[in-house]
Amino acid sequence: MSTEKCYSQGSAAPGPVPKDRLRLYSMRFCPFAQRTRLVLNAKGIKYDTINIHLKNKPDWFLEKNPLGLVPTLETPAGEVIYESPITCEYLDEVYPDKKLLPASPYAKAQQKMMLEYFSKVTPYFYKIQVGRRNGEDVSKLEAELKEKFAKLNEDLVKKKSKYFGGDTITMIDYMMWPFFERLEVVELHHLLDDTPELKKWTECMFEDPAVKSVLHSVDTHRGFNKGYLAGTPNFDYGL
Repeated sequence: MSTEKCYSQGSAAPGPVPKDRLRLYSMRFCPFAQRTRLVLNAKGIKYDTINIHLKNKPDWFLEKNPLGLVPTLETPAGEVIYESPITCEYLDEVYPDKKLLPASPYAKAQQKMMLEYFSKVTPYFYKIQVGRRNGEDVSKLEAELKEKFAKLNEDLVKKKSKYFGGDTITMIDYMMWPFFERLEVVELHHLLDDTPELKKWTECMFEDPAVKSVLHSVDTHRGFNKGYLAGTPNFDYGL
């Protein structure tokens, strides 16, 4: 069973996970859950989606994941895995067809180090939006984010590759992508003007079948984002 509308407090718990698939507890607009959806789709893994109301979580979901976070994976055996990097690495190990992480321990470590670097980048997306909404001067934050983009651009230049792991999409591309998908939504796409390789990477990513399969339009993203910033998110926006 897959549902688009989210489950909230008081909703009946879904039944057992079918034997031939996984279950993903998600939220349609969550960039972290999107990482796991990208990997599931890229690898062709069968799964159902249960969307969760993140402001009013069902008790049965909190029993599965006391942190109440999405993404959360559940297997037919009742095993529960959460946190986006962990779920994605789990999927790559358990479903070895079309590997997304490199085989080399060093190359794998490089991707994990890049993800650690990128984890320091993601807070800017929210900070800049909140600052703007509060009428603050966010030029310093934008300059800092632009500098971080320049470092990512430099990485592509040094590697002389289309993607961050080579000439095909690998795990690190999917881990970073959801935030770049939202650049126009949060009015930060101009920060790519001086990073041509990074801009080219975003154009290539937009053409990827897995990316297309979970893509929301800019208008839909903006509609959700408006409520999210106001503290009244509509998790079912657009349905």
